[in-house]
Amino acid sequence: MRLVSVTALLLAIFTAKPGTIPDAFSGRLQWRARVSMSPAYVPGTNTFLKGENPNRKAIHGNLSANMSCDFSFNPESREGMLYPGLYQGLGIGVNSFFAEKLLGTPVSLFLYQGAPIIHFTRNFWLGYEWEFGAAMGWKHENEVIPIYNFAVSTSVTAHIRAAFKLHYRLSDRLTMSAGIAATHFSNGNTSWPNKGVNTIGATLSLAYMFNPYDDYSKPSEELTEEADRGKWFYDITAYGAWRKRAVNINDERQMCPGRFGVAGLQFAPMRKLNRWVAVGPSLDLQFDESAGLEPYWVQWTTGEDIKFYRPPFRKQISMGISAHAELTMPIFAVNAGLGYEFISPVGNQRFYQSLTLKTFIMRNLYLNVGYRLGDFKRPQNLMLGLGIRL
Repeated sequence: MRLVSVTALLLAIFTAKPGTIPDAFSGRLQWRARVSMSPAYVPGTNTFLKGENPNRKAIHGNLSANMSCDFSFNPESREGMLYPGLYQGLGIGVNSFFAEKLLGTPVSLFLYQGAPIIHFTRNFWLGYEWEFGAAMGWKHENEVIPIYNFAVSTSVTAHIRAAFKLHYRLSDRLTMSAGIAATHFSNGNTSWPNKGVNTIGATLSLAYMFNPYDDYSKPSEELTEEADRGKWFYDITAYGAWRKRAVNINDERQMCPGRFGVAGLQFAPMRKLNRWVAVGPSLDLQFDESAGLEPYWVQWTTGEDIKFYRPPFRKQISMGISAHAELTMPIFAVNAGLGYEFISPVGNQRFYQSLTLKTFIMRNLYLNVGYRLGDFKRPQNLMLGLGIRL
């Protein structure tokens, strides 16, 4: 027995793997706090913003101020070595359009992630950043003043933002950044009207590092080769939402009262090109309770009393094929798709687009938050659900 024990101990010693790479969240994370300010221009994408409002005042300016906190991975971990400079966190911001009585002063709560694109020197680099969250506190259309604001018709909208920034490290703890940013506010067609509000402008930030470290560890050739090796993976996503629908009756566009349910399923075989990018097709199946209503209109009903017979289930099913590109990073993946419906209900735009954020709550399980458009301009529905990666 003693000989067996000694043999087992020696075998364990000689077969043990030295220098095991630590977990991304083990050891020290780098934490930082940041303040930002963004003066921006508001394009006149609808008549309300152009001046067709109770104040007869065009809305062209926006100023937002944000406070945020984020972290970078343990630099000795796999993620820390493969994605140096990557950061992700939570922020809160206040948005002023200099028209409080018209739009309010919405407050945004958002997740964000950013990373360097190219380093010019050790202390100077260009990076990207995205934000995804909700903006709360809009002045909006209500029953008392039914046409008060047709740019935003809910007190809460989505907040989607993309930015490119130049960063300069002033010291070990302080980093300054400046760049350009574009923001989109929309309720995802969950209410009507839904013209939305967009901004484009500059962004200025100052970040303070609580626990700076000198440098990142370089990954081994084996680790880099493994991370960049091409391979297939398969995403299956189920989602649901609710939406509003406008229909054409006798060549007149009418808004249907109430809200309609939407449910969808996507199967996407994706090819990973490297550690950052994946591409691939998707088979998209969607049921829309508001689709295909026009042929089932009850004659002589209009306005708030407009009625429809219930279409057969098969008349409210769409099926399409889409092409997708995905920025695949730790925790989050941002996916953009272009698709075409080969089975389409009456009244649907066959050409559709989607933008989704996947948040991985487990290694192969993610939350899906997305938005679907038709013909790049007509809001269709949100895509709120769960997915699994195989």
